[in-house]
Amino acid sequence: MTETPPPTPPQRSLRWIVPLVLVLLLVAASGWGWHAVQQWQERARLQSQADAVRLQGLLDSVEALRRDQRASSARLQDAASTNRVLRDEVLGLGQRSALIEENLARLAESARQDSHALHADEAELLLTQAAQRLDGADDLAGARRLYALAATQLEDLPAASGLNLRQALLQERNVLDAAGNGPRADARLRLATFAQALQTLPLQAPASPTSTARERPWWEVALAPFVQITPSRLSGPLTDAQRVAGADALQVELTLARAAVERGDSTALQQALDRIEHGMTRLWPDSPDLRRQRAELRALRSAPLRLSAPELGSTLQQLRTLRDGETPL
Repeated sequence: MTETPPPTPPQRSLRWIVPLVLVLLLVAASGWGWHAVQQWQERARLQSQADAVRLQGLLDSVEALRRDQRASSARLQDAASTNRVLRDEVLGLGQRSALIEENLARLAESARQDSHALHADEAELLLTQAAQRLDGADDLAGARRLYALAATQLEDLPAASGLNLRQALLQERNVLDAAGNGPRADARLRLATFAQALQTLPLQAPASPTSTARERPWWEVALAPFVQITPSRLSGPLTDAQRVAGADALQVELTLARAAVERGDSTALQQALDRIEHGMTRLWPDSPDLRRQRAELRALRSAPLRLSAPELGSTLQQLRTLRDGETPL
């Protein structure tokens, strides 16, 4: 049997398969590349759109920031203008405050000076009233009260002028305290004591030892039950009516003496005391009690009726000197 040789592959089919495969591969590669390019382009397009959106957002943000910056700049300018206005107003308020403080200081100084002047005038009025009380009525108690009120007024004066015034017033008050009830009160008391002592004076002259020792004559013994003989050189022959009239006149003179004491009239007091002494020698006989009362009358003649001291009135004089000299208190 004859062996048939195996069939040989056809060379032509192999030849066109390889190119076909290559073509297919190229086509596939081209398709894949085109697809990849399309995807890349799509992604690029999307990325570009996204970038454009983000860029637009950034531009909008920048624009918004610029608007905010412009608004902030405007607000800052407004605030700066407001601050300038406020600063000017504060400066104006400061200047007005300084003017007000200066006016208040001037007003306070004027009020202080007016207050000092008022206290000085009140003290002068009180001291004038005290001097009138001392001179007119010898009212030491009222004068002491007025001096105390004047001392209260002088306490508010400045030390420059108030110290001397307070020291002078203190000296005057010490003089008043040492004067007691005053000379007129003492004179009134002495007159009252004298008037009471007059009621106790004996109406009969005391019998002297020589007259009682001698023997009485027969005619005096005989007339003794009917007639009482009194020497005319001792008391004088006074009837009851004359004695009553003399006692009334003596009371009138005592009243005049008291009135003279109240007025502080030393001349009238001496005249009244002289008349009283003359009336006493006619109403009462000579006796030790009468001589004591006459000595009291002589002492009353020289008694002062006004309080005399160099310190009195010195404070008032200083106040008037300050006022007339226009010295600020």
